[in-house]
Amino acid sequence: MHVRAQTVYRGSFAIDLVASVGATVSGLCEMYVVFANVPALGGLTFRAALLVFALGHISMSLADLCFGHLDALPGYLRTGTLDAFLLRPLPVLAQLVTAELSLRRLGRTAAGGVVAALVVARLEIRWTAADVALVALTVASGAAIFAALFTAAAAVQFWLVDGADVTSSFVYGGQYASQFPATIYPDPVRVLFTFVVPTAFVAYLPALTLLRLPPPPGLPPWIGWCAPAAALALWGVALLGWRSGLRHYTGAGS
Repeated sequence: MHVRAQTVYRGSFAIDLVASVGATVSGLCEMYVVFANVPALGGLTFRAALLVFALGHISMSLADLCFGHLDALPGYLRTGTLDAFLLRPLPVLAQLVTAELSLRRLGRTAAGGVVAALVVARLEIRWTAADVALVALTVASGAAIFAALFTAAAAVQFWLVDGADVTSSFVYGGQYASQFPATIYPDPVRVLFTFVVPTAFVAYLPALTLLRLPPPPGLPPWIGWCAPAAALALWGVALLGWRSGLRHYTGAGS
């Protein structure tokens, strides 16, 4: 029903798609300004950095398409609307995820795909089956990492209720951090976005493996293949937090 309602007015839907590309364009402009002043950033050339940007952008847009609606959870908690979800014989998280599907976000996915295709065509990569598999795993794992971040941020709202700005800083801040080389950040920030909020596995570390570039000091050369493991670990924490938060909410409600 949501999909049909969004596409019944094709002109409005097309405008929404074009508008959603604005985030991609602004990000590209930012990267152009940076590389107009430096030949390389964090050991990456402009084209290599664009690959990191594109992979991170695609992953975030896919996660936002399915899990971005979890940002509305604080409103459900304040109005008591979430109680209606508890009465249905379906998992609450699954109901929230499917409560809305904003197809306009596919514009960002398409824009990121175009950027990735153009960059890959200009990079000198000798493609192998392993490289193709790495790209597919990177996109899927990156989307899973951001989806887990959306879920974890929503879980915290069961205690904060009105703390969306705090948790969003990790979700959208992690998205921003994933689009640049991790080596440009101070050590504490680099550790945060590699091992705590593992957005470095969204694009940067797999891109190093794909481009046959050396990883950051202390990390093995195959670290780019560990994105699925990072996604699974983060999902374990996110689901644990979600279940704990839901129990807290239902216990408080009773």
